[in-house]
Amino acid sequence: MGLEHAIVAENLCKRYGEAPALSGFDLRVAQGTVHGLLGPNGAGKTTAVRILSTLTRLDGGRAEVAGFDVVRQSAEVRTRIGLLGQYAAVDEVLSGRQNLVMFGRLYHLGKRAAQERAEELLEQFALTDTGTKPVKDYSGGMRRRLDLAASLIVAPQVLFLDEPTTGLDPRSRNEVWAAVRSLVDDGTTVLLTTQYLDEADQLADRISVIASRGGTGGRVIAEGTPDELKSTIGGDRIDITVRDAADFAVATRVLARVTGREPDTDAENWRLGVPVQDRVVALTETVRALGEAGVVAEDIALRRPPLDEVFLHLTGPDKDTGKDVGTEAAGTVRDEKKEEVSV
Repeated sequence: MGLEHAIVAENLCKRYGEAPALSGFDLRVAQGTVHGLLGPNGAGKTTAVRILSTLTRLDGGRAEVAGFDVVRQSAEVRTRIGLLGQYAAVDEVLSGRQNLVMFGRLYHLGKRAAQERAEELLEQFALTDTGTKPVKDYSGGMRRRLDLAASLIVAPQVLFLDEPTTGLDPRSRNEVWAAVRSLVDDGTTVLLTTQYLDEADQLADRISVIASRGGTGGRVIAEGTPDELKSTIGGDRIDITVRDAADFAVATRVLARVTGREPDTDAENWRLGVPVQDRVVALTETVRALGEAGVVAEDIALRRPPLDEVFLHLTGPDKDTGKDVGTEAAGTVRDEKKEEVSV
């Protein structure tokens, strides 16, 4: 019987000098899923990934990856994981095929086995036709797909992706997303950190939001599926744009009466909106009531709040200090970067 969770972290703590990077970080990632880790810059995301991938030693708590303790059994963990960081690790002068063969040899594969594995990965990531081109001639998306391929030389059980699409254009990001989905379909577990909220929405089965609170280091302040997190700020919304200013006040009164809540308004652009519970009933009643009131809607839409709104809601000002949690966490950024260089 396989493990239920590929990653388990309990009460992880890490300090850089006087600055707490993590203070009681908890995480559980189910086998064969994508788990997103979101948070402001400096909240401890990269520190958490480095601890879980055995690159940084924890100060407190415990963690297991693929069933092995990251401190006591770090060698076993390393043979079962892959890590793709924020920056390309491939050689730009070599071709894609040569890069993969080189990585295979570094993983102690024989010459023939390394060549065969390189061919398999070039085909898997749709890079066969470009396998002989030097990497300097690759597009951004091709380069990141090659990075992904290099991290999979030994077919890891768990793959850590630390902001894998930073700086890529939309087409290149879609190429990387497709590659990640393919890996998960084949059974790989992925822990994804990203600054792109739509990326987490597209890829992650579950998401943990990490932030600093009350002067302490990063810890998980919310966790759930993308839809569960969106429901924390009211679930669905009805948004209306009226055709002229004369209808704006009437539409505001109608929407308040139908939903029982005071709408959010943008009088300058004749827009208003309000959270609703029963989406279909609320939309039907709103359309009917606007028609009876003679209000002409330029646009009316039922939508779920994007993860951007959830993120800002969850990581807004600290209730204890009044400071923004992103600012509170910023003091650890320099130390995290020092750690990345020194390890």
